[in-house]
Amino acid sequence: MFMPAVLALLLTSCGSKPTPPVAEKIPYVIESNGNERLDNYFWMRLSDEQKNAETPDSQTVNVLAYLNAENDYSKALMKHTTGLQETLYDEMKGRIKEDDKTVPYLDNGYYYHTEYFEGKEYPVTYRRKEGSDNAEVLLDVNLLAEGHDFTSVGGAAVSPDNNLLAYGLDHVSRRQYTIFFKDLTTGELLPDNILNTTSQGVWADDNRTLFYVKKDPETLRAATVMKHILGTPSSEDKVVFNEDDETFAVQLGKTKSKKYIMIVSNQTLTSEVRLIEAARPDDGVKVFEPRKADHLYYIDHLNGTFYIRTNADGARNFKLMSCPENRTGMANWKEVIPHRDDILLENYEIFDNYLVADERIKGLTNLRIINLADGTDHFLDFGEEAYTAGISINRNANTSLLRYIYSSLTTPGSVYDYDMEARTKTLLKQDSVLGGFDSDNYVSRRLWATAGDGTQVPVSLVSRKGLEQDGTAPLLLYAYGSYGYSTDPSFRSTIISLLDRGFVYAIAHVRGGSEMGRQWYEDGKLLKKKNTFTDFNDCARFLINEKYTSAEHLYAMGGSAGGLLMGAIVNMEPQLYNGVIAAVPFVDVVTTMLDATIPLTTFEWDEWGDPRKQEYYDYMLSYSPYDQVKEQDYPNLLVTTGFWDSQVQYWEPSKWVARLRDMKTDDNILIMDVNMTAGHGGASGRFERLKTTALQYAFILDLEKITK
Repeated sequence: MFMPAVLALLLTSCGSKPTPPVAEKIPYVIESNGNERLDNYFWMRLSDEQKNAETPDSQTVNVLAYLNAENDYSKALMKHTTGLQETLYDEMKGRIKEDDKTVPYLDNGYYYHTEYFEGKEYPVTYRRKEGSDNAEVLLDVNLLAEGHDFTSVGGAAVSPDNNLLAYGLDHVSRRQYTIFFKDLTTGELLPDNILNTTSQGVWADDNRTLFYVKKDPETLRAATVMKHILGTPSSEDKVVFNEDDETFAVQLGKTKSKKYIMIVSNQTLTSEVRLIEAARPDDGVKVFEPRKADHLYYIDHLNGTFYIRTNADGARNFKLMSCPENRTGMANWKEVIPHRDDILLENYEIFDNYLVADERIKGLTNLRIINLADGTDHFLDFGEEAYTAGISINRNANTSLLRYIYSSLTTPGSVYDYDMEARTKTLLKQDSVLGGFDSDNYVSRRLWATAGDGTQVPVSLVSRKGLEQDGTAPLLLYAYGSYGYSTDPSFRSTIISLLDRGFVYAIAHVRGGSEMGRQWYEDGKLLKKKNTFTDFNDCARFLINEKYTSAEHLYAMGGSAGGLLMGAIVNMEPQLYNGVIAAVPFVDVVTTMLDATIPLTTFEWDEWGDPRKQEYYDYMLSYSPYDQVKEQDYPNLLVTTGFWDSQVQYWEPSKWVARLRDMKTDDNILIMDVNMTAGHGGASGRFERLKTTALQYAFILDLEKITK
């Protein structure tokens, strides 16, 4: 079955040019509602049971052989860049201040911060009692990671009496966390542990009851809220709420007042909140406002008042409402911030005397400070053309200080405290960028590309000063463009390695995100999804026409849903790009969206469409990268994936690469790097993940014949 892959290794060992592995075609017909599709590479899909079996079956052996052959081919083809990859890795690691710490924040009488140490991959979390100089170790992830290829810690939650810590731990990278409990007075672990959770836990006021979310073992959907009592077996945990609708997932939260535990059911278009009083964990849950199709709302609570960010009554860009805590029905909601057609209300923070609104205006985030006593307001001035700003951790309400974060393509990540009364700001920390970085050597721009339908699409761009716009500069164009997620122009120290070698770096803020408001998102999903792809190609053409680069020197990059974008653009207009990097790409859209057993499928039908309906089936099929591979020339391609990925299963990119190999008519590079120990986010260590970035950068630098 895999002789071509074996042959590739033999030829390499003899000094000849490596031969790519060739996957066998085994016809498999996928049927749905009278539709039939032939999938020759469906056999690459393994179940979790097969992946975890102590003795692999023949299919598992064959799939692993193919994936390893792809890795061997990639290493052979990129072997001449090994030195460059090491140089890039050393550069990127060398910019990181290894002994570093975050700015402490105060919560319930303790200051919390995180520290990193020289040569260590993972953080150590500390806390210090208010008024004391002695810090204690809360959690050392380096110790938890010993002996494991992958380690992720999430959902750390300290009990109200400050004596217990609950945290989730994942060593597989499937985002299935086991919750552990640590006694902070003794440092010992309690015997309690809970398997297959989202990692998130919320304590009740009794310091012995923890609410958490159990995952469906097959689909990994966050489906069931459970209640655990310390000292009892997790098998006896009680179901608090089960989300029966397979298109919804649940998550937990706690209001700023800490009075209420929130159970949030949400999907792309609809949400619903249930409440439990933290002081009464055995009482039943209460629905805040019953779900209604296409109604999204998010709540918080302080000083006897609920605040609601909602899109009700046509408020597409959201408005802010309030109501008394004993009358939560929509009839009792009063307007605090009205809906505006040109401003997206993305977030808010409440204090005793102030309200802070995080608003997106013309694609950029703005922080508006509102005095609750007299209604006066003012904005923070950030002073740059393109930037990223947002509300940080603000646990305490009785303060005039707002903690916020800021960065731009030329300004490293910064943490500020802003005195909302005195209107003064204090820089608490700016990330150190070692290796001689000087922001004055670089310049960022905010440009506007015209899409085919006349829509103006923002583009953020950074380069070294003195760039000649003559079309000769190499340029890496990045985008995501899905789920309403906005890709903001924040600082990325890794791209300095490209900028200092003459590259331009640009972000295309394509439709499908929310950069220009909720309508921007609506115009890049479902039956309008192709706008995301054409926007990206139009941005590429704009940068070529403006002579920032040329097709011979243009590179594209995107990951996950952004990897779908990469697959679509190379099918549509491959001649625009010299090289493309598709990271963990979601490329087999129709097959995945037809299979409700695959993680994430059911609650993504509102994003992509339900292919069981013919209209969506036809539309999705018309752009699905795997299905639309053609007999044509393609750019040079680097594809990355993780064997344990629960977000985009490894077999999607693997099948896509196999089909591209079979059908493309060029001799350009096509390689796939499979991380056999990681999932969607790649390696878990802060330095280890840089190796993938070094490979990606070496790939495009090599195409530019830049060897140092």
